[in-house]
Amino acid sequence: MQSPYAEKIEAEVWESLNKGDLRQAITTCERLNREFPNFASGWHTASHLALKLGNAPMALDAIREALRMDAENVTWALQEAQCLWKLGRVVEVQTRVARLLSREVTTAYEYSALGSLLTNVGDRRKALQCYKRAEALQPDDARHYFNIASLQRTLGDLGDAEASFDKAIHLNPSDFEAWKLRSELRTQTRERNHVEALENVLNMGIDDPHGKANICYALAKELEDLGESEQSFGYLQQGAGARHAHMQYDLTRDIDTMATIRDTFSAELLGRDVQGHDSAEPIFVLGMPRTGTTLVERILGSHSDVFAAGELSNFAVQMMAQVREKATSRAVSRDDLVRLTAGLDFAALGKAYVESTRPATGHTAKFSDKLPLNYLYVGLIHLALPNAKIVHVQRDPMDTIYAVYKTLFVDAYPFSYDLEELARYFVAYHELMEHWHAALPNVIQTIRYEDLVSNVDVEARRLVDACGLDWQPGCLEFYRNTDASTTASSVQIRRPVYQSSVGKWRDYEARLQPAVTVLRDAGIIDQQSNSDTGKDQWH
Repeated sequence: MQSPYAEKIEAEVWESLNKGDLRQAITTCERLNREFPNFASGWHTASHLALKLGNAPMALDAIREALRMDAENVTWALQEAQCLWKLGRVVEVQTRVARLLSREVTTAYEYSALGSLLTNVGDRRKALQCYKRAEALQPDDARHYFNIASLQRTLGDLGDAEASFDKAIHLNPSDFEAWKLRSELRTQTRERNHVEALENVLNMGIDDPHGKANICYALAKELEDLGESEQSFGYLQQGAGARHAHMQYDLTRDIDTMATIRDTFSAELLGRDVQGHDSAEPIFVLGMPRTGTTLVERILGSHSDVFAAGELSNFAVQMMAQVREKATSRAVSRDDLVRLTAGLDFAALGKAYVESTRPATGHTAKFSDKLPLNYLYVGLIHLALPNAKIVHVQRDPMDTIYAVYKTLFVDAYPFSYDLEELARYFVAYHELMEHWHAALPNVIQTIRYEDLVSNVDVEARRLVDACGLDWQPGCLEFYRNTDASTTASSVQIRRPVYQSSVGKWRDYEARLQPAVTVLRDAGIIDQQSNSDTGKDQWH
């Protein structure tokens, strides 16, 4: 008797959710669970709502109420695994996924949810199969084609990815991210490009600023491929402006934090005899984004003794976990948090970091962590893991500025959408790296992008040797590596080394003057040009 009424209330929860009325959804869901505590689907809905609100522990408790009443329900089990993933309980997720693979999955939703979990745990080939099963069951849903295309892109199946994005866009022309990702899959040509279609979409009007940014960045990329530099940069400015206008970001705060890091991790502190964790597994590849960190990672990851773990946030996460234990108050300033890191248990931090990368790592002698922003923690990394290798990838400053500026990042790097802010951030990064090199002599291995692409054989050998590895010829065939790549360079690293990006900023020199002025005022570049390379001298 109560089930139809419970279903009616549950439908009201979802109606409020779809309208974006979270307050009403919460009120209605609380009523549903209170009046019908034995209605399992209601707890599943409560779990979804809790996850949407960012409360993973509550979401897990709710879905386990549903499983208590129906332990064999595949949808409930999938939701439990998603909650565990949000909580960072990776081993438990892997156990749940292995169990789910042996059970009968029947609906498009279930296949899609399983595909998401498989992607999270790194089994992208099986994830792709799940998404294809979801698409077969629900061929008119654009989301399935987007998921398929995104996986094909990370796996290097670029032609198939373009065809899948075509289908996603056909079914949902308002999926602006699909338009942008499709544009990046290949070099566009006069005979085959999407410029006219993209301009039509833009001219029709896009209310969502992030959607507008996606289309503008796609146009900038395609027009750059066609050699239309002026038009390309115009759209790039439109896209960056749309992104920047709807962001809350304080550049000064980041610059001040880097100054505090320099002051806190002085040469004196870094020169002390400190006992860190003795693991020699990690290789940290760091620097500004878009400088060639992914290329370095792929070269190293093509070595049989190295597992390319991707961009891990684990070090910062483990660092903050220790800092929270030391902080006496929740209202601690960022500068105070930095100062607290100088008093951490460095050996415990290093051990916690390595263990947190399991079970993905540990099956090879070494693993690489190529999160660019780890450059903020070089001093702390060395104290916690004195045997770890640290590789700093360096690129011409203005090529770096342009490469970062023309990239639409999903969440990271909020400094990248205004040329002057970007250049000021670069100055702060440069000063911090200069500090690390001075305070930690012979600790950081520097690889210059320009040297790497002009003489990959020599530089790759030097890189491999610096990481304590024997040379393997396969490191030069990194582009044949079939491992997935989820970075902004996931398309480029499928090709052999190329030099067409060296000095690329010169095509836009007049438009990049706000950044040039900042870097020259900081003494990072000067006006003396090398007539052979046409590049400013970098100090």
